[in-house]
Amino acid sequence: MSTSTTASGSGPIADATPSSLCAREPRVPADRLVAEMVPPPRFDSVRFDTYVPDPNQPSQTEAVRVLAEFAAGLGGTRSTDSAPRGFLGLGFGFGRKAAKAPAGPRGVYLDGGYGVGKTHLLASLWHATPAEPSLKAFGTFVELTNLVGALGFQQTVRTLSGHRLLCIDEFELDDPGDTVLVSSLLARLVEAGVALAATSNTLPGKLGEGRFASVDFLREIQGLSAHFRSLRIDGDDYRHRGLPEAPAPYSDEQVTKAAYATPGASLDDFPHLLGHLARVHPSRYGALTDGIVAVCLTDVQPVPDQSTALRLVVLADRLYDREVPVLASGMPFDRLFSEEMLNGGYRKKYFRAISRLTALARDAKGLVRD
Repeated sequence: MSTSTTASGSGPIADATPSSLCAREPRVPADRLVAEMVPPPRFDSVRFDTYVPDPNQPSQTEAVRVLAEFAAGLGGTRSTDSAPRGFLGLGFGFGRKAAKAPAGPRGVYLDGGYGVGKTHLLASLWHATPAEPSLKAFGTFVELTNLVGALGFQQTVRTLSGHRLLCIDEFELDDPGDTVLVSSLLARLVEAGVALAATSNTLPGKLGEGRFASVDFLREIQGLSAHFRSLRIDGDDYRHRGLPEAPAPYSDEQVTKAAYATPGASLDDFPHLLGHLARVHPSRYGALTDGIVAVCLTDVQPVPDQSTALRLVVLADRLYDREVPVLASGMPFDRLFSEEMLNGGYRKKYFRAISRLTALARDAKGLVRD
């Protein structure tokens, strides 16, 4: 135990000294990036039967049914005698003899707004697919591009070509270079017989248009579009459905006191943390939070520029995946991004970050003692 004083110097805090994310500079070997291509801790135990469809949204129930059938169609073992014969060809290389291809596309795209449970369903598909974990891969679009950066394109193709299923969460359509890179990778995996599943968020402003994001997605992946069945999932953001408002930001003193009273918590000044993120590659943000049970931030301010904002989005995703509550002072999270950012090309990412950070702020409420 150690003693310290609060930010205001008003009194001692007789608890463990929290760590600082700014003091961490993790190094992540390429093999860890591959090994971690599984559903994140938040989705370890999810299954189709733990998804609770909104009774007012029949598309959610239909999505569960379709995805369960899709998973069942991915059974069998790969041939050791010959290479797979194509994504929609006469066989898929499953078994000593090629298995009969299921009818319809062998890729599925989950299309809907924020917080309708797309990641829950995608992780459930991964869990339900009858194959060893080593034959299934799950990652976000950003994690997939980071994998290519770490391994190189050809090695990534070789690494993933033996898989039964590749799940890509949060397929990003706002970076043309990355979209082309991943589309090229998927084309090679399709040739190897890998089944694909992907999600992407619909912009709030497009929810009333009846087109969702599937048109954008199918256009961007060009020649792969015929291999995807688009599943529209309507609904409200479950992260905030029927829940109380997220707590207002706390004082610096409250956040500091909570950090010292919570073993395993980190404590950082928000502007300093943003500066540190610029020195750590986004592929390492997961490792940056290893062992952290709560993130405490003082002096939260609007992010100053687009590059900083995009790095914060990645950190928010990793914290959400790992169910790490976030306790903060300063500005509320819905004021992190400027109106220009929220109306720009990366707005989908920013709305997702706001939704997730707000949920984590609600989770952190119990850290503050009266």
